Amino acid sequence: MDESQFKTLRELAKDGTLSQRDLSKKIGLSLGRVNYLVNALIGKGYIKAQRFKNSRNKIGYMYIITTRGFSAKVSQTCKFLQRKLEEHGRLKKEIEALRQENREDQRKELRNHGGLQ
Repeated sequence: MDESQFKTLRELAKDGTLSQRDLSKKIGLSLGRVNYLVNALIGKGYIKAQRFKNSRNKIGYMYIITTRGFSAKVSQTCKFLQRKLEEHGRLKKEIEALRQENREDQRKELRNHGGLQ
């Protein structure tokens, strides 16, 4: 499951009554891409689409996460968290290295040009 599918599944698990248009705005993808993702999730058996009449007098769909979809969401959430924690660790190290480099550059600047004023 890629990150776009994961985000789509997460949002539909929170609110299965979202239209694909609303879903595309929430996750920042085109309507066509969301349609493709929703159909892929239906094809994998992660969600089911059920027709209903919404408040605007139009027929809409309610997306229901399946047991298989819920299991996939839990598994992907763990993997996503692990990736983000590893990324966070790398970023912390990079930030500290940049801070150290900046401190050293400031010291050099003071030594080289501090007394010239």
